[in-house]
Amino acid sequence: MAPAEPNHKPFQVQGELPTFEEEREGWKGYIEWERYPEKKRKAADILAKYDFPVPPEFQFEPLPKSNPVLEGVRWKHYHYAMGPTISNMPDISWDYVKKEKSEDMIHVLQFPYNGEPPRKRLVETEITNNPDFFVRNHGGIPEIDSSKYYFEVEGLVNDPKKITLELLKDESVFPRQSTVASLQCSGTRRIEQIHEYPGDGDELINAPWGEGAIGTARWTGVSLKKVIKYCGGLKDDGAHLEFFGADTYFKKGEVYNYAVSVPVRKMKINEVLLAWEMNDEPLPAIHGFPLRVVVMGYIGARSCKWLTRINVINAPSMAPVQMKEYLYYTPQMGKQNVTYSSGFSIQTMPVSSAIMTPVNNDVIIHDGTITFTGWAFSGSGWPERVEVSNDGGGVWYEVPDENLSKKYFHAWRTWSFECPVDAEGWLEFCVRCWDDALNTQPTYVRSAWNWDLHVTSSCHRVKIYSVNKSRPNTAKRLKQFEERGLPFLPLTRPVPFDLETEEDYLKEMQKRDGRDPTE
Repeated sequence: MAPAEPNHKPFQVQGELPTFEEEREGWKGYIEWERYPEKKRKAADILAKYDFPVPPEFQFEPLPKSNPVLEGVRWKHYHYAMGPTISNMPDISWDYVKKEKSEDMIHVLQFPYNGEPPRKRLVETEITNNPDFFVRNHGGIPEIDSSKYYFEVEGLVNDPKKITLELLKDESVFPRQSTVASLQCSGTRRIEQIHEYPGDGDELINAPWGEGAIGTARWTGVSLKKVIKYCGGLKDDGAHLEFFGADTYFKKGEVYNYAVSVPVRKMKINEVLLAWEMNDEPLPAIHGFPLRVVVMGYIGARSCKWLTRINVINAPSMAPVQMKEYLYYTPQMGKQNVTYSSGFSIQTMPVSSAIMTPVNNDVIIHDGTITFTGWAFSGSGWPERVEVSNDGGGVWYEVPDENLSKKYFHAWRTWSFECPVDAEGWLEFCVRCWDDALNTQPTYVRSAWNWDLHVTSSCHRVKIYSVNKSRPNTAKRLKQFEERGLPFLPLTRPVPFDLETEEDYLKEMQKRDGRDPTE
């Protein structure tokens, strides 16, 4: 096996590079795989000739302090091996990151691009700015001419159609819908599981996300229910809606188009949107331009980008992203015994929340209260109550309602709280959310652990070093630093002056009756 990044070898062509033609005019980087079994077999044969780098170790070893954190070398090599049609996808993808995302994004994985914004800024607004919205891609970014865009509706519908973007935007045919909804990756807060109990180590599927793999936007488009009605409705056995994207995806030596599915009940209650706008702007390319799916309340992976077709089927999709990934296993399942059928498919996102400021290991100098900010979300309802604990989960304080952002049926609520803190030294704070159905969160990460490290829904915890300047001795020490023009931080740097005078020491010893017993 070839070594993993960063010790990988440069890509070397094995034999002659293939040429796989683009499927549609004006769709740069889109190769259709699913309709052509022979093409898929040819691609698999090509992949089998290579000794690709193995996944990097990022769980039992410290994460690199670089940004990007991980490069995704083997995923780049997969694309290089497929020839010129998609070999430049890693570079195109990175160019869009630099063009469409904030400069200070945390690049969890360079390719396929996975990135989240800085913690503090994410919760400063209830609607996430497009440049700060997290990105979780499974492949490269196809470049699609919107004037040549269309998607197909096929399978178990009475009247299959080909629908252009122009037709979809015609309000005389399709009523428009605009909905505020949060999208959340099931990997949100995965780093907590990794630190405590490592699991499967695919750097794409199990990327080391922090607390920022969630965002909220106003999505504008057409309800899929209206589109299905336009196509004559479902046939009797139409039970699931399968979405295909234009991106190329690799899994265990095979090549695919990205594909997922949702049950028709989500469509029937108008919780599946075909969206072309994000926060009143055209979709950014990195988020699915010109058209994507938005499935409200579900795991973000179901919200397919760069939509090519909708296939109505009688059972959940057998595509790998649906059948083999985003599965939730019992804690006794692992590398030694896990199977695809032993996990259930993650669909509706559970209740979750996070403290975004302060961050773990912060040193906070305060006068008896510390300000916390964060988010809370429920895929099956809405956050009704947020509580913060200053002792690791024994005593809970309710966040006042006026400190919570507006309620939406399908979106998070951001929050802030002035938490009373008397104690000093290392303290553990945590947050939990209650939704409208009284669902809440497991107390500890161990209760949420699963082999694929998905859905870290336990109470989010941060350890903070408390320096309470309302205490006289602490105020005195801080003044000593100030008078000498010395910084108090970093915490671990020893105090550069005597902690007390000999005179003060002798006075204290006298009060304490000395160091040792007298008899």
